Amino acid sequence: MNYKKIFKNQKFRLKILKMLDFLPDKQMIKLQYRIKTGRKLNLNNPERYTEKLQQYKLNYRDPLMTMCSDKYEVRKYVESKGLKEILNPLYGVYEKAEDINFDTLPKSFVIKHTNGSGANILVEDKDQLNISEVREKLNAWLNSKPPKYGREWCYYNVSSRIIIEKLLERDENNDIPDYKFFCFNGEVKYLYTMINYVDDHSQGECSFFTPDFEKLPYKRSEYKEITSSIEKPTNFDEMIKIAEILSEDFPHVRVDLYNIQGKIVFGELTFYNASGYTVFEPDEFDFIMGREFELPKEKVVF
Repeated sequence: MNYKKIFKNQKFRLKILKMLDFLPDKQMIKLQYRIKTGRKLNLNNPERYTEKLQQYKLNYRDPLMTMCSDKYEVRKYVESKGLKEILNPLYGVYEKAEDINFDTLPKSFVIKHTNGSGANILVEDKDQLNISEVREKLNAWLNSKPPKYGREWCYYNVSSRIIIEKLLERDENNDIPDYKFFCFNGEVKYLYTMINYVDDHSQGECSFFTPDFEKLPYKRSEYKEITSSIEKPTNFDEMIKIAEILSEDFPHVRVDLYNIQGKIVFGELTFYNASGYTVFEPDEFDFIMGREFELPKEKVVF
């Protein structure tokens, strides 16, 4: 079932989800999994990566995951790992939109909500910015409650703040080279990258690669496959090393790193890739990834 074709308006979809907040986590996750993947969720004997991510949501709760889900606090985690040099320059952190002095900011920057998915504003020229509209949007973000849509508990207690960072440069193809490393118990097993995605994510092209940067015949179903040649970054081995350092404290996490003209820049840590509702093409990749995901033998609830 393609629910997005039935309910085309995203705000309407989110409103429906909000109305279902009363459902217990397990029931809600089962419902969403069925709607988004078209399959019945197997929680008793999960084999798929997407099934194990649902178990991960329900049963593994480490406070460190909340810290690392916060776009501001995660910077402290990265620094604690001796990787301060890969942090994107920070211009400010704010609890109120009115506290932002746009006059002191550089011409270009990116505005992010510390507890929001896709809540970013890319500013290439602040002189073209409607500041009153931006403040209105930021206040809406700040006043919103943490979303429960995917029952991703680690976002519930993230402080709602605004951060402003340096706007990363685009490459000659108008992309911001972004590499997403799927790490299991501190080891990179797969990664994917995208092209043609910055201005319109829905038009992006996506392919998975091995840790040796060999292209695999797998992708996320909502994107086209990358058919052009993708050059391996010259410092790719260093990126692998960084991803494994940042993932060593978790059974599973996706480590996102940018590579801007040879400089590695930290993106984010994501514990539930696409909330565990990705449809892979071909489908076998869901099982292949699932074999790498060793769930804790006992419930770990901190």
